[in-house]
Amino acid sequence: MLNITGLSAGYGAIPVLHQISMTIASGESLGILGHNGMGKTTFLRCLVGALKPTAGSVLLEGHDITRMAPHGRARLGMAYVPQGREIFATLSVRDNLRMGLVKTRRTAAPELDALLVDFPRLVPLLDRAGGSLSGGEQQLLALARALAGKPRVLLLDEPTEGIQPSIIEEIAETLTSLRDRLGLTIVLVEQNLDFIATVSQRVLVIKRGRLGEEIPREHLSDLAVMSEYTGVHA
Repeated sequence: MLNITGLSAGYGAIPVLHQISMTIASGESLGILGHNGMGKTTFLRCLVGALKPTAGSVLLEGHDITRMAPHGRARLGMAYVPQGREIFATLSVRDNLRMGLVKTRRTAAPELDALLVDFPRLVPLLDRAGGSLSGGEQQLLALARALAGKPRVLLLDEPTEGIQPSIIEEIAETLTSLRDRLGLTIVLVEQNLDFIATVSQRVLVIKRGRLGEEIPREHLSDLAVMSEYTGVHA
């Protein structure tokens, strides 16, 4: 699905990513751990096209998207939920979701009805302004809006930040269900060890902009061992 080779990037004269290479299979959920400032968000911004790499390449199902604009990547099936959610605060929940349908050019009502089956918590909130929702509800809205476009690859940046535990569990259940049911490919940047272990089938570590070791699958449920790998504590 995604083939990343020698990816390097930075901001001005400040290098951040150094020669990142990995392959992500179709239908796989890959977690990426690391301290703040290690390059995780920069990595996602390169994948979605918000930041041009200084070296390397990104292929999506064989298509070279390294220099492609974000809207072109969206048309090829890539969606991004940034840290901080970035919903349209003054628009209703319904209109936020309709914005997610723009690239599909489908009739809104049937598509939204189908989408909301996976997001029942949003149903009674459809006429409320996005900015009036709680942080957890906004995160569900951001996730639903991204999925409205029926992506094949979903990029998530710190989706549990500042969210109550009950909604974190709901997001984890929704993501694993969509992955298993639809074959959705997920790339998840996260510091919540419990969440990343629940959602991810494979976990990699980024340290100082370089790709570190992969955490063996049998260790994903042992938060103490994961903390030793990453220095991030549950």
